[in-house]
Amino acid sequence: MSFDLPVLPDNWIYKPLAMCCGENSVTYGVVQPGMALDEGVPLIRVNNFNGTRLELSDVMYIAPEVEAKYSRTRLKGGEVLLTIVGSVGQVAVVPSSLAGFNVARAVAVMHPKDHIAAEWIALCLRSPLSQHLLGSRANTTVQTTINLKDLRALPIPMPPELERHTISEFIGAVDDRIALLRETNATLEAIAQALFKSWFVDFDPVRAKLEGRVPEAMDDATAALFPDSFDESESGLLPNGWTTCPIYDLATYINGAAYKAFDPNLEQRGLPIIKIAELKAGVTAQTAYSDVAMPEKFRILTGDILFSWSGNPDTSIDTFVWAHDAAWLNQHIFRVLPHAAEERSFLLQTLKHLRPTFAELARNKQTTGLGHVTVADLKRLRIVKPERIVMERFDSLVALIHARVFKNEQVVQTYIRLRDTLLPRLISGQLRLPEAETILEEAIA
Repeated sequence: MSFDLPVLPDNWIYKPLAMCCGENSVTYGVVQPGMALDEGVPLIRVNNFNGTRLELSDVMYIAPEVEAKYSRTRLKGGEVLLTIVGSVGQVAVVPSSLAGFNVARAVAVMHPKDHIAAEWIALCLRSPLSQHLLGSRANTTVQTTINLKDLRALPIPMPPELERHTISEFIGAVDDRIALLRETNATLEAIAQALFKSWFVDFDPVRAKLEGRVPEAMDDATAALFPDSFDESESGLLPNGWTTCPIYDLATYINGAAYKAFDPNLEQRGLPIIKIAELKAGVTAQTAYSDVAMPEKFRILTGDILFSWSGNPDTSIDTFVWAHDAAWLNQHIFRVLPHAAEERSFLLQTLKHLRPTFAELARNKQTTGLGHVTVADLKRLRIVKPERIVMERFDSLVALIHARVFKNEQVVQTYIRLRDTLLPRLISGQLRLPEAETILEEAIA
């Protein structure tokens, strides 16, 4: 392949990816995995990629006799993985804990040579230049697919080993900060969800008062807000004075506009158009923009609750809080506006709590791998509605957690923008590490 490449500093060179890896090691995984099993050999698929790491909560298992036919891609640890079918361009380095795993056909495996660190190859593959070069040659007839021939020919910048190491360490440290903030947010969100479940699903304070006990982990004023008995209802036992209502009644749900209506452009004119991909990854180089005058209801504001109602039931149906600047709302996503500010925390946690229910609703209407949750579903799905004073008390507690999660996510986005800006300049030699360190520290000070 012929490329127009940035000029590298003296003593830096480009090498084809194939020359940076062991012989015949740039290849793909299991073509025919057979039926998924409850146990067997774990298989890494596209859905297991999460940022720069591998998420193992939904790993497929295949029969050992099937996996044995694909021993060439059996993992030992230290390999570089790249998604090459569907959601292409995701990269991860295999930790040693995954030794014995294998990968699916949609994942390419690379074994870097001993003197070239896997982290360097991964950084280069993540760079905008590599992503552009591979994307421009991808086959998009059915599913986006990266050809292995193009992948093997991909030019990899090769500075001296010490510079490769220090750049990898710097970007790795930024990635670690991002991972730590997201782990902190996962803990905070678990706390908020646990409190929601205790109050509004298990009714722990009501049960405690009914049994003559003092409700745990709350002051007397909060405990006094809860009834001490249950009433029978069509939905089962409900705390005295509480009701049920369709989740649709808790907010105004605004669906996005059709993508073509925005007259999308790639020159970043106007505001970014937010699809489900942007809900997960934020605004990226692949995000389209629009400078068309659209109704204000389609404008997303920082802090808005967004509910993606269409897509893969397990990976796309979810609730998000928009942590970026103003943007346009694409179809397949609801902008969810609570009727009152003090009901926001209850609404947000209710949507998050119902994620498995939404996924099942979508799965029941699934066609060609996609499912959806309709307005009719939201009108049928009834939830417990406590007295307003209890919702307000819940908000006074949980809104503080949500605010911290939101602030952490904004810091994460700052780190991501800086990393993605600095990475291509570092690996091309246009920016040296001391300058990059100064830019990073000044931006987050």
